[in-house]
Amino acid sequence: MPVEKRKTKRVKKESKITIKVISEDTIPRNKQIIYHLTKDISSRGVKIQTNTFLPINTLLKIELSLTSPPRVVKAIGRVRWVKSRYADEKFEMGIEFIDTPKESIKALSKHIERLL
Repeated sequence: MPVEKRKTKRVKKESKITIKVISEDTIPRNKQIIYHLTKDISSRGVKIQTNTFLPINTLLKIELSLTSPPRVVKAIGRVRWVKSRYADEKFEMGIEFIDTPKESIKALSKHIERLL
């Protein structure tokens, strides 16, 4: 049985998420990309599925829609890993929250506790 290395609780949850690229490395700045699907969420990050490739270390402005209670949480994130799925037509990405307001982290933590 694999050992869990994560520091925070994670829940499998599909939620709406909007992401705007804010780093200038390889993608034009301020390009808005709307993702329809999160795969799981924690107070430290989120796993998403998308049809757009984003390189590791890409900085993102994130708006995540939570359902209980309904609200939008804003965060800054960085792409930490990328996996290709379905012959490079879809990608799964791990995004770590960085420089995120404490109230956003608190809202995410409460949301996750309600879902557990």
